[in-house]
Amino acid sequence: MPAVTTSGQPVLILKEGSTQTRGREAQRNNITAAKLVAEIVRTSLGPRGMDKMLVDSLGDVTITNDGATILKEIDVQHPAAKAMVEIAKATDNEVGDGTTSAVVLAGALLEKAEELIDKDVHPTVIVDGYKKAAEKAKEILDAISIKVKPTDKKWLLKVAKTSMATKLVSSESEYLASLVVDGLLSVYEEVDGKIKVDIDNVTVQKKAGGSTKDSVLIKGIVLDKEVVHSGMPKRIQDAKIALLNCPLEIEKTELDAKININNPEQIKMFLDEENRMLKAMVDKIKETGANVVVCQK
Repeated sequence: MPAVTTSGQPVLILKEGSTQTRGREAQRNNITAAKLVAEIVRTSLGPRGMDKMLVDSLGDVTITNDGATILKEIDVQHPAAKAMVEIAKATDNEVGDGTTSAVVLAGALLEKAEELIDKDVHPTVIVDGYKKAAEKAKEILDAISIKVKPTDKKWLLKVAKTSMATKLVSSESEYLASLVVDGLLSVYEEVDGKIKVDIDNVTVQKKAGGSTKDSVLIKGIVLDKEVVHSGMPKRIQDAKIALLNCPLEIEKTELDAKININNPEQIKMFLDEENRMLKAMVDKIKETGANVVVCQK
């Protein structure tokens, strides 16, 4: 598609072979692309929603019915379809759920908009109508909503169980919901009258083996590392933790030094000196009262 400059020379704005659509045809193309995205996730919505098996370019398989995950894995090129994917991302970032519902609803609205366009209703009129409908919907939601305290465990459990109702873990939703809510309340705090929940303070560690009910909530820190010695305790209550930005070992000199040892006694003296230096490090840590030490090595 050439554009003419002031000098009269044509300049290519788009690649050669590009096609341009406008008017009713462009509207139909955009709506069709958006509806196709909605159709992809539609069958995964609700209590009878089906899981999707996604296989990426590396052959890795993902089985899920989560709208955000499905749309994240598919490669979308059409601008209108990309807009639908962005709807899912925005919903997931803002509320963490409802991505499938948002995309399916957007697809349904576009389908009805297409019918109105075919009846020669101008798109601006349709948009204004949808805005008024959205305001009315918010009014109704405000009227039927119930105020609950952020720490009301009964309602939090209902919310958590609802989110798990269509997942693979739905059979254990009651047990897992209690873990989720207890974990949430453990990091809940009010700062200057505002509610603050930093979900980065909660981490999920996965281990192969066992059942879903083997999952536990630990109000503390889990270090996914092997202990240095089998005699060390695996669980510390009321821990005093020392974080060392260095390894617990004798530091090697930067100089290329050599030690000449002429008899076994000198070897023993050398090893005894290393042990003495290590013991001095340990004694300093012990004096601080720390009973957990985390170091680089």
